[in-house]
Amino acid sequence: MTQYHEPIESLDEKTRNITRAINSLKEELEAVDWYNQRVQATNDLELKGIMAHNRDEEIEHACMTIEWLRRNMDKWDEELRTYLFAEGSILEAEEGQEESGSSGINIGDLK
Repeated sequence: MTQYHEPIESLDEKTRNITRAINSLKEELEAVDWYNQRVQATNDLELKGIMAHNRDEEIEHACMTIEWLRRNMDKWDEELRTYLFAEGSILEAEEGQEESGSSGINIGDLK
């Protein structure tokens, strides 16, 4: 399969599932973009509503996949907690994370 950059036999099932999820996420985001462009381009109000509904369904699918990645791939949880729903500047959220000296490992994790 062309989605793999390493020999598939050297990849475990978890890594293959992560690849599946990332590819699905890319496809969902591409569909969101296509539907969004169609919503903006059409003058037919009923078609606009259908396309907006379809776009929103694709957003739902993308969010579900992101949540799966958060639960199953290292670093997603930490990064989403830093940036998702952050108030103010996104860049300042990163700076706040660096200033707090968070290593991503808590003492409780070492138990």
